[in-house]
Amino acid sequence: MRIRRAEAGDAPGIIAILIPTLREGTTYALDANMSEADALAYWFGPDKETFVAEEDGVIVGTYYIRPNQAGGGRHVCNCGYMTSRAATGRGVARGMCAHSLEHARTRGYRAMQFNFVVSTNERAVKLWQAMGFEIVGRLPLAFHHPTAGDVDAFVMYQRL
Repeated sequence: MRIRRAEAGDAPGIIAILIPTLREGTTYALDANMSEADALAYWFGPDKETFVAEEDGVIVGTYYIRPNQAGGGRHVCNCGYMTSRAATGRGVARGMCAHSLEHARTRGYRAMQFNFVVSTNERAVKLWQAMGFEIVGRLPLAFHHPTAGDVDAFVMYQRL
């Protein structure tokens, strides 16, 4: 797997990942009916550096990294990750997380924080814990899951 900075030409491959994930509505607190243009504008926002993971020239995952807060909170970064359904369970998210942790260190960030990890996203919670993140906060019933109803979300954190 190769991870590189995303380019404008990657939009179709990124959309092929973003839209099904958003439509499912189980892992991101974003509008499930967000348009493709709005999804790309969010993922490539001016506050973000965006990357793609490729296997044999096919985009199988994408992530962004950005400062979690402005001013005094700028030394902590935040990331969002998505993988294609076909890549589930193949180590793509683990590889992107490892890449983002190293990139964060080279950018001078001193910590990484995930603000809203849906508790029912058990694969992600276990992976982030295996990658060194701790659950430092619980947001009771903060996410409306389409099938599980209102569920908790976690704040996860790792010092770099």
